[in-house]
Amino acid sequence: MKLGVNIDHVATLRQARGTVYPDPFDAGRVCAEAGAHGITVHLREDRRHIQDRDVERLIAARPLPINLEMANAAEIVAIALRLRPEEVCLVPERRQELTTEGGLDVVGQEGALRPTVAVLRDAGIAVSLFIAPEPRQIEKAAALGAPFIELHTGTFCDASGAAAEEELRRLIEGAQLAHRLGLKVNAGHGINLDNLPGILRIPHLDTLNIGHSIIARSVFVGLREAIAEMLRGMAQAPS
Repeated sequence: MKLGVNIDHVATLRQARGTVYPDPFDAGRVCAEAGAHGITVHLREDRRHIQDRDVERLIAARPLPINLEMANAAEIVAIALRLRPEEVCLVPERRQELTTEGGLDVVGQEGALRPTVAVLRDAGIAVSLFIAPEPRQIEKAAALGAPFIELHTGTFCDASGAAAEEELRRLIEGAQLAHRLGLKVNAGHGINLDNLPGILRIPHLDTLNIGHSIIARSVFVGLREAIAEMLRGMAQAPS
């Protein structure tokens, strides 16, 4: 199981004061030095944190493989085709949201997603679809030819007690279905050291994409140690 570190909130801190620091490019280098396996950045249409130049510099230098989160928007798709990150994760995006809310409606948006998945795949970019663990969504993702899905773990991470157990059951069954359909399975959203043991019960996981909790923890212990803590926690996954 690999760790992809989302460094969006390094840019959030920079944009809050309109300075040139902290620089997401420097964060990307620290991620590589700390033993992470990939870097995730979300180039939003409103550019609220990550900027075009951040993506350009990271992909040019490639301290680690780059996973570009993005909406299915023509402008952003064109940027992905020009820069060629290793992976693109298509996510829903609303201007009002604080962070990505819910999974992509692959069933309802099949017509719009199919040509995007095809053009990205033909460009040699691995495509992931960020979806809830719903069988219809997983089956449609496989039908579209995306090699990856990323299971939205936020509902589980925000729940407790019986509700958390029910959502974890859905995630486990979703991962099993995706695996049977030949999909590789990533997971992300809301994962931290406290809920990580539950996440590790999900089978067939390729990569955990984790951002906010690592960047928040790094305020107190530094980014290298925050990444090291998460990697040590992930090492407890059943073999």
